[in-house]
Amino acid sequence: MAPRGSGRLRPLLALPVHTLHGPAPRLAGADRTGWRFLLSASTADDAASAPCGHGGCTAGGADRGTERGTERGTERGTERGTLAVGEFTEDGLEEVVAAAEVVDGADGPVFSHLSAGPFLDSTVRALSQAWQLTHGTPVRYEPRLLPLPEHYASALWLHGGQPGEDLLIPLAPAPLGVAAHQALPAAELLARLERSPAARPAALIG
Repeated sequence: MAPRGSGRLRPLLALPVHTLHGPAPRLAGADRTGWRFLLSASTADDAASAPCGHGGCTAGGADRGTERGTERGTERGTERGTLAVGEFTEDGLEEVVAAAEVVDGADGPVFSHLSAGPFLDSTVRALSQAWQLTHGTPVRYEPRLLPLPEHYASALWLHGGQPGEDLLIPLAPAPLGVAAHQALPAAELLARLERSPAARPAALIG
């Protein structure tokens, strides 16, 4: 699928992807399987100088890239550097036009595909919602994406620093019994999924 918009694309935010398998999911069992980079349209100069953002391309790349981005934003007033993992802001979300999927391979991160469309729109909406919900709170949240394949669902996972602080925002389309974009404590949402029809094995007939 081709991304909407035009011009060169640059990474705005790197979201770790943690996949959670099983009909009775528990966050402790979520394995990181890759990264999803939210991409915004930019000029050629901006795209050429944009850092990778996840720290995996060069040692200390995320820190140096964020510093460079901050300096450029100060000098020119409009540019934003890529955020390092764990940093979180709603700035620039309205400019997101596509997402790049990177998966963890045997020899390191491997590019998978570009995507756009309703799922990306739901992700951006959830990030904006999460910022409004958590901005100014004493808890520092790290945004992650949480696919739940057995439930045909995904959520934005706001990972807190202490047990019980994690929040989940289901992305659209949400499974039966779950409202998309309703932020819930992680334990509550996962308990709902465990009781959902998708979590119960189908009866064998014959």
